[in-house]
Amino acid sequence: MTASEIETKASFDHIRYAQLWEDADILTQAFGDCAGGTLVSICAAGDNALAMLTLDPAKVVVVDLSPAQIACLRLRMGAFSALSHPEFLELMGARASNRRKALLARALAGLDAQTQAFWAGLAEDVALYGAGGVGKFERYFRIFRTRLLPLVHSGKTLDDVFVPRGKADRQTFYDTRFNTFRWRILLNLFFSRFVMGRMGRDKAFFDHVDGSPAQHVARRIHHAAVETDPAQNPYLHWILHGTHGAALPMTWRAEHFDTIRSRLERIDIRPGSLEAFVSTGERADGFNLSDIFEYMSPAVFAQVYGSILAAAAPKARLVYWNMMAPRRVPPAFAAQVTRQRGIEDRLKAQDNAFFYSDFVVEAVNG
Repeated sequence: MTASEIETKASFDHIRYAQLWEDADILTQAFGDCAGGTLVSICAAGDNALAMLTLDPAKVVVVDLSPAQIACLRLRMGAFSALSHPEFLELMGARASNRRKALLARALAGLDAQTQAFWAGLAEDVALYGAGGVGKFERYFRIFRTRLLPLVHSGKTLDDVFVPRGKADRQTFYDTRFNTFRWRILLNLFFSRFVMGRMGRDKAFFDHVDGSPAQHVARRIHHAAVETDPAQNPYLHWILHGTHGAALPMTWRAEHFDTIRSRLERIDIRPGSLEAFVSTGERADGFNLSDIFEYMSPAVFAQVYGSILAAAAPKARLVYWNMMAPRRVPPAFAAQVTRQRGIEDRLKAQDNAFFYSDFVVEAVNG
């Protein structure tokens, strides 16, 4: 595998995502039974890699091009070790707090000097927004929420988004109170390719995307607001309110806290691209590939996909998302994997991380 295509186009010296905007609930279900196996995960903010520990693997190998994203995982590991569950939620920003600096210091105390120095430089922002609110993507949504959204919707309307309702009533609320003319103007402006490239995602991430990002976001918000229950959606709650409500992402929930903490030693961090695992000759029983294929040209995608297959054990599952660029097994490798259509359809209907247009589960034949 050659150097990642995106590695030459985007910067990886800052936190792009301070929390994970992918649904670990459907990710872990997609893997099935992999107890005792080896799993590989793109790091991102680290939440999905930690969630994968609940599957009881022998180890989770975590790779990422970004030292900043790996620092997010290391902080989480320190927080799971040193804090209680309520303290963890305060530190991350899921709950209000006036003591995040002290919690940050405790979480960092047993970590390496580089991670401590990285987060020391962000201590003021952590105090204000939580460790899960200090990334470029979260800052993008903070500007949206604090400066623009009040021009479109009242606080009461935003609160009412999360009132439990049946699907028909959710559609009525969306049509009559939420999807207003002003809201549609805001979507078209703030979620344009130009604004998202400057303020949200790196503009290089749109190199292989066709169509309008704003129209894509509009479709996915309808899915989140109508097809699924907003009252159970932690991602939508953070976007509109800046914290989590009654619902939490899987990795941050109390029922998984002790399990994850007891298995932290199974995390194997390997900075770099997927080559950090593929080149070792090891075989994995499952790959969490996030949405990395979306940033690749079709030719590079095929090359990388083939390298992953070479490192996959028989029956291993490749799990990944598409946002705006469609990616599935390249034709050259179609005979080597089987699409898990039933699993995909069931889990896509449950996906609370509503930005993604597709969720892919492919099993290696054998």
